[in-house]
Amino acid sequence: MLSRISSWFVNPRRNPLARMHRNAVAARLRKYGLRYDDLYDPYHDLDIKEALARLPREVVDARNQRLKRAMDLSMKHQYLPDDLQAIQTPFRSYLSDMLALVKKERAEREALGALPLYQRTIP
Repeated sequence: MLSRISSWFVNPRRNPLARMHRNAVAARLRKYGLRYDDLYDPYHDLDIKEALARLPREVVDARNQRLKRAMDLSMKHQYLPDDLQAIQTPFRSYLSDMLALVKKERAEREALGALPLYQRTIP
């Protein structure tokens, strides 16, 4: 019962509030030309850092370019032009498949009792 309610609550296809939130997030990301996966911080989660390291160089370069452009626009207190905002795809994912694979591998290693490939260090 609780899982049915929680799945309804977060599903944008069923819940109008979730749909409104998703549309608001998409509009905000379009203003800066970002994708939702660009918001993941590799310094916060080492799985994300590992997934980014496994992605092709072109994908990572495009991510870095979008982040630089967004920071530049933010510092100038400007948004992307409307014609560029219209072609943005904020929820087209490029990281989720690789991130799921990395998390699956980490869980498998922990289940087998192996040492982690990477450990958190304070920079």
